Amino acid sequence: MNAMEWSDTLGGQALCLFTALLLSTLIGAERQARHKDAGTRTHALVGLGSALFVLLSKFGFNDVLAVNLVRLDPSRLAAQIVSGIGFIGAGVVFMQRSRIRGLTTAASIWLTAAVGASSGAGLLIQSVICTAMYFLVVVVFPLLGRRFGPFFGSGDSIHVDYEDGHGVLRMILAACAQHGFIVEGFSARGGPDASDDKSVRDSPEATNRVVSVDLEIRGRGLEDLIEDMTSVEGVTSVVGIRGND
Repeated sequence: MNAMEWSDTLGGQALCLFTALLLSTLIGAERQARHKDAGTRTHALVGLGSALFVLLSKFGFNDVLAVNLVRLDPSRLAAQIVSGIGFIGAGVVFMQRSRIRGLTTAASIWLTAAVGASSGAGLLIQSVICTAMYFLVVVVFPLLGRRFGPFFGSGDSIHVDYEDGHGVLRMILAACAQHGFIVEGFSARGGPDASDDKSVRDSPEATNRVVSVDLEIRGRGLEDLIEDMTSVEGVTSVVGIRGND
């Protein structure tokens, strides 16, 4: 019995749906572990829905075909998944300062739809292989990029909170240069300079204000840089954010 024959049975169709749900959940779990907007539930529903659409396209009109002898192209309904999934993918893409964020998550949703559709079509082995290749791309590729050079893959970000008025920002930028990181983007908020009131900026309490800085950096050894920044006097917290979407 080939793949097309066993998928005609109710048990085979249930296996297709379960495989789509399982593989889509695995992809979504990886996204959720990285704290992305689209996580386990979104990916699981996308994959399961895609599988059901393909099964509907293949077997949902058998009664009409048998009675009216109508010819039907099963790929037409499945093809709409490719264009329809773009609405969900576009919802997780956004611009953060000078960078576009969420492209990898959008691509993972698109791939999840393909995995679900192929599972619904009975191509279970191909779906498993494609899921394994997904983890190869999102896990291994960033490691290779950080291993062989700072200019491969996405850059990282660091969020730093520090007390203003102690020259901390100069020491933070010096630490980046010392560790070989390139600062590609910079934004700050808070601090006395953020106020339009001169009396507030010149008040003694202004030196105790906490400033938040986001640095977009590119390089290797993020953990060492964070450890070095944490030891800078006046820094209250340092959070590193990996750049891979």
